[in-house]
Amino acid sequence: MADIPPPRKKSSARFIDIAALAQVSPATVNRVLNDRGSVSTATREKVIRAAQQLAVPRLMPEVHRGLTRLDVVLARSQTPFFQRMELALQRLMPLLDRRIVVHRHSFAPGDDEHTAQFIRQPPHPRHGLLLAVHDTPVLRAAVQQVSQQGVPVVTLMSDISDVSRLHYAGIDNLHAGRTAGHFMGRLARTGGRLLVLTNDLHFRAHRDRTAGFLDVVQEKFGQFPCAPAIPCFDDPDQTFQAVDAACKQGPVAGIYHSGAGSVGIHQALQRHGLAGKVVWIGHELSDEHRRWLQLGAMDLVIDQDPDGQVLSGMQHLLFQNKWLAQKPLAGPNEFRLFCAENLPSQPYLPGSGLL
Repeated sequence: MADIPPPRKKSSARFIDIAALAQVSPATVNRVLNDRGSVSTATREKVIRAAQQLAVPRLMPEVHRGLTRLDVVLARSQTPFFQRMELALQRLMPLLDRRIVVHRHSFAPGDDEHTAQFIRQPPHPRHGLLLAVHDTPVLRAAVQQVSQQGVPVVTLMSDISDVSRLHYAGIDNLHAGRTAGHFMGRLARTGGRLLVLTNDLHFRAHRDRTAGFLDVVQEKFGQFPCAPAIPCFDDPDQTFQAVDAACKQGPVAGIYHSGAGSVGIHQALQRHGLAGKVVWIGHELSDEHRRWLQLGAMDLVIDQDPDGQVLSGMQHLLFQNKWLAQKPLAGPNEFRLFCAENLPSQPYLPGSGLL
């Protein structure tokens, strides 16, 4: 006798399987999957996740109802890095569901009180917070408070110490600084001092970079005298004054700069006839840095990929708000090293005209 195929399961049997896994009734499964009737968001999520787990071959309805509001809070800055981060946000916006609303806010560096007040008291419901701000007691307390209230917080570029945050979407700045120290020690010629310039040390990123650099120089390249880092606050005039003064005091073997305002460095080196003779390592493949790498005035750039940081930060907030099914990668973003021989073809900032 020929084998008789088993009877084909009806859709109601499939609903029963989903209902058992989600611990709801088959009628509730029917309402959710066919988008009929009122079901709570939590129940809808349980049913849809169960159906996905059972690989039900159908288009699933959305879990969400209403708006998801995300706040992006950045220090106000005209440096190429922050401009690139703004562009990354603009490019990401059209890809988001229309029910995901991103509010962009900027505050003057050092205006910690107003920044903290906004972090604590937004003018609208908030479902996530993306930050690139100072690491100070006032801001740490504000971030800790909203995080304890259940708001997922992601830090960009510069992490915040001792707070409960969801994710840090930036590079490992300590190891970036150590990488700069390694190459400085290998490339620089003995007989001169190393000069370390940085941005505002209220940013943890710059504290970590300079600490990593100084640690490696002390551990491996003690033949190079190295003074403490000089904060120049991304100001070209201050970087010029620091380099000019150092060159007047005696031979300079290398310059490590963790921030922006590099035009002052180049001008000071040119003034003393040292462009291309002093090892110079910096951060971000800005269009100025690209040109100086090509000219041989600069040796190495450590780039932290602001586009990748924005994407990673948003992915973690969207996953936390149930917009993504797959959990994003944990851990810091990778940084990239550029020299004159591996420059990308596209400018850092579109429309700059610098290639």
